[in-house]
Amino acid sequence: MIRLAIASLANRKASAWLTILAIAVSTLLLLGVERVRTQTQENFANTISGTDLIVGARTGSTQLLLSSVFHIGAMNNSLSWQSYEYLQQLPGVAWHIPMALGDSFASYPVVGTTPAFFEYFQYGNRERFQLSAGTAFTDAQQEAVVVGAEVARRLDLNVGDELTIAHGSGGISFSEHDAHPFIVQGILAPTATPADQALYVPLAGLGLVHGEIMASKHDDHDQKHEHAHEQPVYTLSAVLLGLSNKPLALRLQRQINTYEGEPLTAIMPGLALTELWRTLNLFEKALFAVSALVVATGLLGMLTTLLASLRERRREMAVLRSIGAGPFTIFGLLVSEAFLLAIAGVTLGIGLLFIILAVGSDWLLVNTGMLLRATPLTTTEFLFAGAVLVAAILLSFIPAWRAYRNALADGLTIRL
Repeated sequence: MIRLAIASLANRKASAWLTILAIAVSTLLLLGVERVRTQTQENFANTISGTDLIVGARTGSTQLLLSSVFHIGAMNNSLSWQSYEYLQQLPGVAWHIPMALGDSFASYPVVGTTPAFFEYFQYGNRERFQLSAGTAFTDAQQEAVVVGAEVARRLDLNVGDELTIAHGSGGISFSEHDAHPFIVQGILAPTATPADQALYVPLAGLGLVHGEIMASKHDDHDQKHEHAHEQPVYTLSAVLLGLSNKPLALRLQRQINTYEGEPLTAIMPGLALTELWRTLNLFEKALFAVSALVVATGLLGMLTTLLASLRERRREMAVLRSIGAGPFTIFGLLVSEAFLLAIAGVTLGIGLLFIILAVGSDWLLVNTGMLLRATPLTTTEFLFAGAVLVAAILLSFIPAWRAYRNALADGLTIRL
């Protein structure tokens, strides 16, 4: 039966290939959307790990998460240095990372922070940042900058290069701080996280650029330097906290959210990510619905092709029945043809998906920031591919049933 179906399709190569291509494109879109959804969610989850609380000025949890970790959007308010000192003194705080945002370089965000960022911040499976060149800055190095891997690659930056940051973020710069240039001291190894697309400068250097360093009333230079070290900036955008005792997170979150010094918001990154994906759930469903409709269109194209070919193949069917082929043989032939078209289209679609991921993953990362890997098909993707095959077989029952009911005389009758 399969050999007969192959021979039959070979006589209709053009329509068969068009049907295979339509199913392939449909499968490619369906599996591609699923892969983008799952791997994007996985990449978001891998962006930060080991951080128990993120604290910022009073705002929504999603906005605080996106601005502080993913550098998406901007913080409308800031928290004071006094509040940062209060956070350091909370019981159970093992480490703290202050972050000051709002500046950029060539549309890439600039993050003011301390050496604790490179020591304690973790991503993925508790991985810490590594440098592919140079070293991280220290508190005393006010003019140093550590550059993300993607920024260094796209802007061709190397250790020792000089750059000038500008006030403003999101590609909008209001003024350049050309009076205080920074020197590239280190380049981060690729992480496939937003850290690849950011630059990191010391808080003291950022305060110097903005004229925020607090000077002592005394003229002694050492006293000035000591005070500048204690309070390098007036305000911060967010503070990342790591706790020595994880169960303390809920109690500290409540304590920070009710802090009387100024309105603060403390969020748990994991819960905030879950809330974010709930917000995006509607868009995921809409995207999946579009891809499912495209698959349906491809399968309906196959059905249309098979139905249209029945008119031309009535005599063929009648000849097959006249030489002994039973009605179930005719039925099986049509179903076999649909199965072969579907399995060829699904296989081609999967092959195209892996070719695109293997060849275009770097391009996607550079131009869209999405990291998509050519990993083996997941169980869900296998189920989707199987669903396409099952749907194709079920749809083929329609032309197969019509061929089954065609009378032998109908095919042999000469019509003028």
